[in-house]
Amino acid sequence: MPREFSDQELVRRAKAEELSAQGIDPFGKKYERTDTSLSIKEKAGEFTKEELEEKAIKVKTAGRIMLMRIMGKASFFTIQDQEGRIQAFISKQGVGEEVYDLFKSADIGDIVGVEGTIMRTKTGEVTVKVEVYTHIVKALRPLPEKFHGLTDVEERYRRRYVDLIMNESSKHVALTRPKIIRAIQKFLDDRGFVEVETSMLNSVLGGASAKPFITHHNTLNRDFYLRIATELPLKRLLVGGIEKVYEIGRLFRNEGMSTRHNPEFTTVEAYQAYADLDDMYELCESLVRELAIKVTGDTKLPWGDEIIDVSAPFRKVSMVDLVKEETGVDFRKIKTFEEAKAIADKHEIHVEKHWTGSGHILNAFFEEFCEADLIQPTFVYGHPLEISPLAKKAEDPRFTERFELFIKANELANAFTELNDPRDQYERFKAQLKARELGDEEASEMDEDFVEALEYGMPPAGGIGIGIDRLVMFLLNQTSIREVILFPTMRDNK
Repeated sequence: MPREFSDQELVRRAKAEELSAQGIDPFGKKYERTDTSLSIKEKAGEFTKEELEEKAIKVKTAGRIMLMRIMGKASFFTIQDQEGRIQAFISKQGVGEEVYDLFKSADIGDIVGVEGTIMRTKTGEVTVKVEVYTHIVKALRPLPEKFHGLTDVEERYRRRYVDLIMNESSKHVALTRPKIIRAIQKFLDDRGFVEVETSMLNSVLGGASAKPFITHHNTLNRDFYLRIATELPLKRLLVGGIEKVYEIGRLFRNEGMSTRHNPEFTTVEAYQAYADLDDMYELCESLVRELAIKVTGDTKLPWGDEIIDVSAPFRKVSMVDLVKEETGVDFRKIKTFEEAKAIADKHEIHVEKHWTGSGHILNAFFEEFCEADLIQPTFVYGHPLEISPLAKKAEDPRFTERFELFIKANELANAFTELNDPRDQYERFKAQLKARELGDEEASEMDEDFVEALEYGMPPAGGIGIGIDRLVMFLLNQTSIREVILFPTMRDNK
């Protein structure tokens, strides 16, 4: 069913037809720009009105009309490009009556080109005095009202293209995020890491605990998983002799959506041969601190209603000790699963049927009683074996050499001393298969090829995964993951 056009849309479509009748393409063609809004202001510098008149600096730029102030025979308007806004002055005397009428028929949102000289107004605003005005693109839909913009948050994300036009903060995030990723690449490159790309289609589910998206390959007539992690391919590369390796890439998890979760998201995973968890502590803390300084120029960053200080060494605390601090329960003293279940019942912690050890219950205690209080940067280490199938065991074999970095209750990083014993890894995979049989949809499958790779010998290694979306949220003071993903997954627009 064809949609009905609003009155404004009908007027704009009629104007597009009028342009065509005048021999002007409503949707334009290539336009050679010599300047942007920013370069024009830089050329104007500190020159006075009189000095600019004397210099007669020529410029040629283009952008979207955002403001119009028509005053008879002369008018001011403002155009916006990627770098900002610049004011323009146009007059019937300067461009001729026909072109001036063409300008007056323009609408907010149209894309136009202006060529002329730089001037200052009486109030000192840098302005382009238009000598040549060019229609480039007719906007058939009106932009949101100036003072209201896109106030519906869902609509902002759904129509990100309008959001970027109307909201300077959204554009700042969009343009800064790739700079953060470049800075991460430079940090790792400078340390000798090699960036690689691995497959997004996996025949075996593994590398993390998560529900996958499943797709079907017609030629092979078999199902594949969209990857939930890049860990196992990267560790295969350690076996192959690439001793420092990383990948920045998109992952897919068929799980819920929230201010911290999107079904597709971006991580960086890095692995270093002949290293361990201590090296990952240093790498993670150094990276976060360096990014904070590069992006904000400071080590004290606002995030929502908190000021996060990354200047001091990050706190390190074991999961067991955190739980003991908050609840008084010391899981080091708990010897049996039955004992742990009894304590869970007492604290109203639901025990899932696929949980097979007290480590699952320890992790549930941590998530319920501790996670929300981790505001300043905190490394939580000593994760139980049951939830860490790819990490090396700690001295106490009930736990592993693993940490997670939390800032303002958000998990930003996850790191291991990597398990490289193929015999132990095989048994861990078997335990994951048992968990799947008991109903754990997030448990890994048996990856026999990965076990085979380990049998060729993988050097001792440290590895880390960092959530780039959450890291960008922190660095740019955003409280929803949808603010830092250009096109987040959305529910149907009913």
